Amino acid sequence: MELIIKNGAVYDPVNGINGDKTDISVRSGKIVDKVSANATVIDAGGRLVMAGGVDAHSHIAGAKVNVGRIMRPEDTRSGIKPRTKITRPCTGYTVPNVYAMGYRYAQMGYTTVFEAAQAIMKARHTHEELEEIPIIDKGALTLFGSNWPTMDFVREKDMDKLAAYVAWGLLASRGFGVKCVNPGGGEMWGFGKNVSGLDDVVPNFDVTPREIIVSLMKANEMLGLPHSVHLHCNNLGKPGNYKTTLASMELANQVKASKDRQVLHVTHLTFNSWGGTNWGDFESKADEVANYLNNNDNVTGDMGQLVWGSATTMTADGPVQYANAKLLHAKWGNGDVELEDASGVVPIYYVKQISVHAIMWAIGLELALLTKDPYKMLLTTDHPNGGPFVNYPEVIALLMSNKKRQEEIKTLHEAVHARTKIPGIERELDFSEIAIMTRAGTAKVLGLLDTKGHLGAGADADISIYDIKPDQIDPSVEHAKIKSAFSSAAYVIKGGQVVVKDGQITATPPGRTYWVDASVPGQHTSEMMKDIVKKFKNYYSMQLANYMVQDEYVTHAQVVKAGAIPVEVS
Repeated sequence: MELIIKNGAVYDPVNGINGDKTDISVRSGKIVDKVSANATVIDAGGRLVMAGGVDAHSHIAGAKVNVGRIMRPEDTRSGIKPRTKITRPCTGYTVPNVYAMGYRYAQMGYTTVFEAAQAIMKARHTHEELEEIPIIDKGALTLFGSNWPTMDFVREKDMDKLAAYVAWGLLASRGFGVKCVNPGGGEMWGFGKNVSGLDDVVPNFDVTPREIIVSLMKANEMLGLPHSVHLHCNNLGKPGNYKTTLASMELANQVKASKDRQVLHVTHLTFNSWGGTNWGDFESKADEVANYLNNNDNVTGDMGQLVWGSATTMTADGPVQYANAKLLHAKWGNGDVELEDASGVVPIYYVKQISVHAIMWAIGLELALLTKDPYKMLLTTDHPNGGPFVNYPEVIALLMSNKKRQEEIKTLHEAVHARTKIPGIERELDFSEIAIMTRAGTAKVLGLLDTKGHLGAGADADISIYDIKPDQIDPSVEHAKIKSAFSSAAYVIKGGQVVVKDGQITATPPGRTYWVDASVPGQHTSEMMKDIVKKFKNYYSMQLANYMVQDEYVTHAQVVKAGAIPVEVS
C-alpha cells in the first residue's frame, strides 16, 4: 500500500510549496516522508498537483434535497449515465442522485464535502443518504438557530445548558458543527411571519436574532468545536441586506475564540451583499463586505457564486423561499420540522440579461477578488442554490482570468457596469490562491487542517493531479484549458487509492462521515436533559427514544473530539 507521485508541480500553501517539483509519498492512506523502493510510482510529468478539494458548504443529502428531486422530474432526466462495471447509474444536474454526487465531486478532484444543513429530527435520513454517496468524505452541519430548546436557554441566559444542548444535539444528529439559518425566522415562519432584523423579538420566546447568534457563538467556543458557528444571515434575498450582514459580522467581536480560527463563518455571501432599497435600484455591496473581512480576522465567508442556467434553491430559510416562489411564479416546496426549523425549495433559472441576476453574478466574483486574504473567502456556489457544484471549474477560470471576465461582461445586462465594481477589477488569482480557496482555507475554516487541505506528512492521502503544466500555461489567456483541466482530473487519489484516472472513475471506496463528540460537565447535561424530556412529553410527536441517530446509520464514522477549554464569554 505504498505510492509515490513524482515530477509534479505541487501547490501546497500550508507547507510553503508554490509550484515546486516535489515528490509525494503515501503509505496506508496517509502522506509520509518517504516510502520503500518498491512503492508504485505515478509520474505526474510536470502537471499540477494539489491536495484533494474540500467543500465546506453544499447541499448533498437530506429531506430538502429529496424534495428538490421530487419536484423537478425534468432535472432528474439530465445527466443520465447508465451503470458500468464500476459505477452505479447517475441522474440529475442541479439535484443529482447520491451516486452522481460522489462521482462528480471526485472527478473534479474533490475528496471531502460537507452538507450545509440538517435538522436533528431529520438527521437519520440525511445519514442514510451520506452513507450511499461514494468515495468522498463528508459530514453535516446541524441546525440550531430556530430551535425551541436553543431559544429557551438563550432567553434564560444559561450558557451552560445551551452548551450542553449543542453538545447533545451534535451527538443526536451525528453532526459536525453549528448551523444557524435566519435565526428566529424559522420559528416565526411557522406562523407565517419572519424577522426583519437582528433586534426583532421572536414571539413566545422573547429572544432576538442578535441574542441567538451571540449565544450560539459563546456555546460553540465553550465547547471548543473545530468549526465556528456557520451563519446564514437574516434578510437573505432582500435588497439592502448588506447592512444586516455587516451588523451580524460585528457580533463576532463579543466572543473570544477558543482556537486559532474565526468565531463566525458567514456563508453564501453572494445572497447577503445586496444594496439598494428595491429591485429597481438593486446594486452590489460586495466591496463593503470584503472591506470588513479585510480588516477583521475573526470572521470568514464563502462566495455562493451564481452560475448561468438551471438551479434549485433550497434552504432552511422558509420565508425567503415563499417570497421567491411568489416573485418568480415558480413551483414551491415548503417544509417544517417541529420545534426545530423550517425550509423551502424553489427552482430557478439564472439569465444573463436579467439585471438582478447579472449583478448577483458579479457580487460573488467581487467578494473573492476584493477579499485580500484567500483564507477568508472560500469558493462555493452554495450548491444547488447559486448553481450546481460541477461548475466550480468555470468559477476558477473566472477568478484566474480577467480576460474571461471581460468577455463574459460583454454578454450581460448593462446594469453590471453601473451597479457593480467587477468591470474595473483586474486582479487574477494564481494557483496557490485557488489551492487555498478550495483546499487549505476550507480545511482551516472547518478545523481539519491537521489532516485535510495539504500534502504534508500526516495528512490524509487525498491528492489531485490536473492535466496542465503550470510553467507552460498562462491562465489569464488560456482560461478554457484551466476550466477543462479542473473539470476532469488526470488522477485523484483518495486515502491512498486511485479513484479517478483520466477523468474516469476507477474505484468507489466508501468515504468516512465526520461528526464531533463534544462534552460538558455532567450536571449541566443532567439539568438540560430534564428540559428536553419535558419538551418531548409536551410537544414532540415522536418519542425521545426514536430521535437520536444510532451508530448503525454511520458505519464509516470519523469522530472528532472537541477540544473544550475554558473560554471567557463576556
